[in-house]
Amino acid sequence: MIKSGPCSFPPPGASPVRTVETEVLIIGSGPAGASAALALSTYGVPNIVATRYGRLAETPRAHITNQRTMEVLRDLGVEQTVVAQATPQHLMGNTTFCTSLAGEELGRVRSWGNDPLVQAAHELASPTRMCDMPQHLMEPVLVDAAVARGTSLRFETEYLSHTQDADGVTATVRDRLRGDTYEIRAKYLIGADGGRSKVAEDAGLPMGGQMGVAGSINIVFDADLSKYTAHRPSTLYWVLAPGATVGGIGAGLVRNVRPWNEWMIVWGYDVTAGAPDLTTEYAESVVRQLVGDDDIPVTIRSSSAWTVNEMYAETYSNGRVFCAGDATHRHPPSNGLGSNTSIQDAYNLAWKLKLVLDGTAAPKLLDTYTAERAPVGKQIVTRANKSIGETAPIFEALDGLSPQTPEQLWANIAARKNATEAAAKQRQALREAIAFKVYEFNAHGVDLNQRYTSEAIVPDGSQDPGFARDPELYHQPSSRPGAKLPHAWITSGTRTLSTLDTVGGGRFTLVTGIGGEDWVRAADAQDLGIATVVIGPGQEYEDPYGDWARLSEISDAGALLVRPDGYVAFRHAAASEDAERLLSAALRRILGHA
Repeated sequence: MIKSGPCSFPPPGASPVRTVETEVLIIGSGPAGASAALALSTYGVPNIVATRYGRLAETPRAHITNQRTMEVLRDLGVEQTVVAQATPQHLMGNTTFCTSLAGEELGRVRSWGNDPLVQAAHELASPTRMCDMPQHLMEPVLVDAAVARGTSLRFETEYLSHTQDADGVTATVRDRLRGDTYEIRAKYLIGADGGRSKVAEDAGLPMGGQMGVAGSINIVFDADLSKYTAHRPSTLYWVLAPGATVGGIGAGLVRNVRPWNEWMIVWGYDVTAGAPDLTTEYAESVVRQLVGDDDIPVTIRSSSAWTVNEMYAETYSNGRVFCAGDATHRHPPSNGLGSNTSIQDAYNLAWKLKLVLDGTAAPKLLDTYTAERAPVGKQIVTRANKSIGETAPIFEALDGLSPQTPEQLWANIAARKNATEAAAKQRQALREAIAFKVYEFNAHGVDLNQRYTSEAIVPDGSQDPGFARDPELYHQPSSRPGAKLPHAWITSGTRTLSTLDTVGGGRFTLVTGIGGEDWVRAADAQDLGIATVVIGPGQEYEDPYGDWARLSEISDAGALLVRPDGYVAFRHAAASEDAERLLSAALRRILGHA
């Protein structure tokens, strides 16, 4: 046997190695697999990523990158690399509804945090900014950083099967270049092999929902569309055209990949009839229909058919096998939740694997992965599919859902300009229908309001206050156990930093203030390398704006124990002479020793 590392393969002429060893084997190099590898390598856990492909993603696919994901990438040290390559937030948000890019505009929604009020909420919620980072650019950032920190990456390596026992998992893989098979022995296996996951199938993960509910086509192309888009910069342009209600998206979609020359169209097809022949001529005809200008040069890069799914795993693991990303939640791209949830799945799992592998935590800790992430997966599958249905009222306002000729649809669209009572009602209905798409394009609460309930969260006995406003649209910070640590700007000397910058790094952190000396001593006594953060006048960290005092929901002498993923695991509102016992008991529960 050999262990993973830069020289895993035998020298030329030697017999092929039949078994390779590592701590964690990851199948798949997409957002979930790549971020799992990056987190594990950052924490010093040896891992191998195996992908059946000979390259990373070639097409844009996932792209919206929300604030929570940017917080994860910030902690993993690649935030600025992503920011440097991504389309910034201010160029994302004039989501436009039109008859074609060159045709009539029907309305716009200020999206992705670009509404002034929503922008303020984004500023208050996080030190990060959302951006548009296409998957073919994101994957190299994650994989390059993972490999630089120790991940062993194997292209052209196809997962075939696995068996597991009390001590580990043995996966059989096939080298697609050599044609031979060999085994990789790992303590744990992560299946991040996408929406048709063989790992999830082999592990027997129970699924809810259904696959193939509608058909869609992606067409990637190059064209200079700046004259139709630069004045209304957006990630998404929605085209209401004849045939646009067919398929899973609800309208024809022209998606910006890179301003303003690289694009991807999403167009539907009747899944019962099967995908059309994706010739270059067919792809160009769809592009021309949605752009509305036959004279602009267009270069088709690729086209592919896919199905809209509404499926989620009810449990994310079986023994030593864990699944993440599209292997566990399969849904349309509405709301831009796919890669975000995938990266956050991996981030939740990685620190738990690290602590179990080094003996700090009991294997019981790993049970909390399903408990915490499965409800999130179900929520985003439901939300994404619901967003598709919320496109229908736009067509209804134009009487565009009933069978009709293109000429009838254009006449309905033109009728909204008339000075009649019927046209006024039509205009009002159209405005309201477009505005309601805020649930897809500005669902700030869906991004940030995740609350965990598991054995890795210690309730503090407080009553759940619920949400003061719509929890899908509005983020509500909380320090209650199970919530993400609230963001507040604090200072340390001449530095200004977020409270989120004081936690993470693969370790637990205890946050307290003046009078919290007993909590600091209790943390130091745990022999777990718990970081301590004391916030207050004259302390290492100060709260000059008073924001932390307002958001912390504890007294200066109270304490928050924050997990490596930034979630509050334990809260005590005030000082306690019994701090060491309370903290020790909380940690025993969190780490599965209780």
